[in-house]
Amino acid sequence: MATQVLQPVIIEAVPFKKDDRQFRNYVDSPHQLRVAKFYKENHENQTLDFVLSMKKKFLPLRNKEMTIWDAVNCLDTLVDQSDPDTNDSQIIHNLQTAESIRKAYNSEEFDWFHLVGFIHDLGKMLSGPFEGFELPQWCVVGDTFPVGCQHSDRVVFSEYFDANPDSHNPLYNTKYGIYSEGIGFDNVHFSWGHDEYMYQVCVGNNTTLPPQALYIIRYHSFYSWHQHQAYNHLASDYDREMLKWLKEFQVHDLYSKWPEKPNIDNLIPYYKGLIAKYFPTGTLKW
Repeated sequence: MATQVLQPVIIEAVPFKKDDRQFRNYVDSPHQLRVAKFYKENHENQTLDFVLSMKKKFLPLRNKEMTIWDAVNCLDTLVDQSDPDTNDSQIIHNLQTAESIRKAYNSEEFDWFHLVGFIHDLGKMLSGPFEGFELPQWCVVGDTFPVGCQHSDRVVFSEYFDANPDSHNPLYNTKYGIYSEGIGFDNVHFSWGHDEYMYQVCVGNNTTLPPQALYIIRYHSFYSWHQHQAYNHLASDYDREMLKWLKEFQVHDLYSKWPEKPNIDNLIPYYKGLIAKYFPTGTLKW
């Protein structure tokens, strides 16, 4: 990715009034058993070898051709098993995130940010109904983390890493593992999931989204870093420069999960227009 970055002009977001719910509650949420089971499978199986095998399988982007709306439609019934906050389908969550951003950044200059809210989780179609995809959710959704180096205890349910073979491999279980100080996250392998996949779909289809949009899509699930500063020793200056965008995005990704549902039919024309603007080819390689 190019190192030249458009300079962000952060506009103060509309404040959110939180109710009594605790977002990202991994202790005693109503969905605790489901979420714990998910992360047990995720942490035990996301090894470096597994990640490399997924990249070899999916990143040539030769598996399917379809429009973004084809992918959007497959999310209509998908409920994220790793999410302790909601049972809403992904299309509801994506629209809530996008509309929250749109209210706070209500200008054409930031319409790319609106679109990021709408498509940021679109890579979850890896668990969709398409032949050749249909992956189990443990390797599609949830928080992401580097593989090939020591797991951080700042990752949710970090106790489950003890059953991961890489935790006992001397090549991978040190602070730096196969990496070095300040190598930059674009040179680090992450647990396989929808973030990296959707980033590669965007880049591989020559999107005109700006660099900060691509960064958000690629790392929005990397909570242990952007919320708790884990793995900071691997971050580059570019990563630290982009951190402000991840933090701004998370305000809208998390705190827009309200019971009120968006009117999908009313919103479709606006987001179709943004898709046409930033993905002018129409049909994409997946």
